[in-house]
Amino acid sequence: MKKQVFILLLFALSYLGQLSAQETPIWELEEVVVSDTRIRRYAEGHKVTELKDSTIQRNGTFLTSLLAFNSNIYFKENGLGMVSSPAFRGTNASHTAVIWNGININSQMNGQVDFNTINPFNYSSVGIRSGGGSVQFGTGAIGGSVHLNNDLRFEKHFDQQVFMGYGSFDTRNVNYNQSFGTGKWSTNFGVNYAGSDNDYRYLETDDRNRNGEFENINLNFNSGYILSDKQVLRLYHQSFLGGRNLSGTLVAPGRSRYKDNHYRTQVEWGRLGEKATSKVKLAHLHEEFKFFENRNSDIFSDGRVTTLLARYSLDVELSKVFRLNSFLEYNHFKGKGSSFGNPERNDASVTAVLKHAVSKKMTYNLSLRQDFSSDFSNPMVFSLDGIYKFSDRYGLQINASRNFRMPTFNDLYWQPGGNLDLVPERSYQIDLGHRLQFGDFSFNLNSYYIRTEDMIRWLPNTQGLWSPTNVDQVQIYGLEGELGVTYPIHKKQQIDFKVNYAYTVSEDRETNEQLIYVPFHRGNASLAYRISHFAVFYQHLYTGEVSIIGGSLESYQVANAGITYSPNTKGKLQYSVGCTVNNLFNTYYENIALRPMPNRNIQTQLIVNF
Repeated sequence: MKKQVFILLLFALSYLGQLSAQETPIWELEEVVVSDTRIRRYAEGHKVTELKDSTIQRNGTFLTSLLAFNSNIYFKENGLGMVSSPAFRGTNASHTAVIWNGININSQMNGQVDFNTINPFNYSSVGIRSGGGSVQFGTGAIGGSVHLNNDLRFEKHFDQQVFMGYGSFDTRNVNYNQSFGTGKWSTNFGVNYAGSDNDYRYLETDDRNRNGEFENINLNFNSGYILSDKQVLRLYHQSFLGGRNLSGTLVAPGRSRYKDNHYRTQVEWGRLGEKATSKVKLAHLHEEFKFFENRNSDIFSDGRVTTLLARYSLDVELSKVFRLNSFLEYNHFKGKGSSFGNPERNDASVTAVLKHAVSKKMTYNLSLRQDFSSDFSNPMVFSLDGIYKFSDRYGLQINASRNFRMPTFNDLYWQPGGNLDLVPERSYQIDLGHRLQFGDFSFNLNSYYIRTEDMIRWLPNTQGLWSPTNVDQVQIYGLEGELGVTYPIHKKQQIDFKVNYAYTVSEDRETNEQLIYVPFHRGNASLAYRISHFAVFYQHLYTGEVSIIGGSLESYQVANAGITYSPNTKGKLQYSVGCTVNNLFNTYYENIALRPMPNRNIQTQLIVNF
């Protein structure tokens, strides 16, 4: 059956490729070429949020902070710059896919991305797509996906920005970004440095964090060249070089350190026509780490994985009401590690997404995907999503999908404990969304249900050895609300107010108990006020009580506040200066030994655009 489906879709791709080749009209390239159109063109039934500009600048050092204060994603981290993992809609960290300019970059070792290795200053925008997305974005897109986009501007321009910040505990941030366009060429370049001694005092004690120092560099380079009026060539590259000591707790002081490097490069050739767009994408991803149990020792464990990706995609307007996006993808993974040997794996997938605009009020997408792996059998996944607009003010969205997550190299080959008998996780979900828009007021409300089968969980076996098994049967349901108001008081005054709230039940179906580190209640709010050259903002984050093994941790709240001054200057030079107080107001878990958090942190920054 799988072979027949594969051959059928190959035939369809071949036939549509012939349609594309027969086009004669010339279609001029837009001034801005987006890195991934799927999040905007094939997501009518999904809740999609896009963050950029001033929102990124307020929380721009790490992606964790940006999303924690501006989305419903919950993060587990052990302080500034430490390892950060997301829990999107009550799922695990490996159930949130991170999409970098159209490709999935989740680690092949542990299945997730450390959000404190990504600096959002390097991106045109950061998108958040709620709900299952395995059909379009592959393994791990169960709770949702986060999209890092580098859009290329081809109109003539030359822009530069410098951001410099300094704060408590010797915290340093320097960012330089440049964007350049000639009409045929477009490039943007960014380099970021972040570091801190991070030696904050533990709350209500005289002890300090003696092992929280970190330092990292992020480098982004993206370029595009218009080969002809119908062809464009694009290059994307990102490098991350990081080193950090790993903070401990009062009862278990930290003494280890961790070094990790990531290199990502992709080249894309695109042929853009009036009716069809075809793309060929080649990518090289490399991740590596070294872990030192004792920071003063030269003894370490290490691991690395190299990924080679090739993808051909074809997006065709079949008629005025039908559009088809299909693609073939091949991945080769090669790993080497002191704890998992030298594994290799080959994966291939074939995908088709059909969009039908039934009327001006109703649009839906029907999607299918089949993956093939050299290591195990993958389920066919599907998705159906759509929207019905009852009026310009109210729309009803719905999406239903089957999703999956493949076992990682750690799950399969880690010694001791790896399990070669694992099968991919399977997840079914449905999501209903309401969209209200009244001028400058918007309100979104989503309710969802997720049922996961064969969830992979590391548990001790009869010999006391920790090993992954397909044991958990989990159900997740909840509500998400999002309120936004932008109110211009005067041409020199404006108020922006946003609120996010999430109620999440994530429970083991056998025990009916809430999964650990998943809060029932979580919310954040932000208020920004601009008057003439001055702008002030306030952010508040609430995280409810969470369960842990043997008990629970109390709810906590965190608040940030800041002020900026941006005078109008003559010419192209523009600058702003500001000060932000992090943890202005905070209440933390009663048992601070389990989760030490930094004290109040004051950051000053200078942003120059020229």
